Amino acid sequence: MGTLTSALQLQNVLYEKKGPIAYVTINRPKVMNALNKATVTELKEAFEDARDDPAIRGVILTGSGSKAFAAGADISEMVDQSPLEAEERTRLGQALTQLIENLGKPVVAAVNGFALGGGCELAMACTLRIATDSAKFGQPEVKLGIMPGYGGSQRLPRLVGKGRALQVILSGQMISADEAYRIGLVNELVPDGFVVATAEEILNQILTSAPVAVKFSIEAVNRGMEMNLDDGLLLEASLFALCAGTEDKKEGASAFLAKRAPEFRGR
Repeated sequence: MGTLTSALQLQNVLYEKKGPIAYVTINRPKVMNALNKATVTELKEAFEDARDDPAIRGVILTGSGSKAFAAGADISEMVDQSPLEAEERTRLGQALTQLIENLGKPVVAAVNGFALGGGCELAMACTLRIATDSAKFGQPEVKLGIMPGYGGSQRLPRLVGKGRALQVILSGQMISADEAYRIGLVNELVPDGFVVATAEEILNQILTSAPVAVKFSIEAVNRGMEMNLDDGLLLEASLFALCAGTEDKKEGASAFLAKRAPEFRGR
């Protein structure tokens, strides 16, 4: 199947579908793909469409051009914000990152340059993060008199631990792709120019598995991070039982015994 143009009317985001994969590309290269309010709103529209389209089984999120994934919020919009406007803006960004994290389908961030502030927070909301060797990460908000507002203060310590997260957030300094990989912020590093292809390869590998099992595995990890071990194990058992009742479970077991490739249908 070829690339399908999205029916959504988006100005700052490219949204395309190719087979079971949706491609969401932040498209403001002249301003390093900065996240103004319109862009955040359009990203939310694109991810809602991907979530609701049964033909789409995974998403790749990246930035246009070679310099930036997303270099943070659009500072020009922030200068004269009132506290109420700032809270509204923050909640809009948090709604987007919550949507991405809990999409029910794997989302791979293909980080092709600067991922700073809101850009880093978008990447952290994704299921996996693949980055080019030249990518840079950071939460520089404290240098502007503010703090992370799209979930960075919550997701970064969950990904890399409290001490490392505080060092990144409080210093406001950028870290290299190598350092991001070392501390566990990034899953894999690839040479420049190969990040989307690698994201496709990893996503296609995931998509050979049963869609319901993938969805519930993501849910078990995401929700279990907020629970004690006993509650997390109870959640796992409940979701395991739901998987056991699916047609895909029967197909997977039958295919294994017959030594053939399974044909999962997502039900």
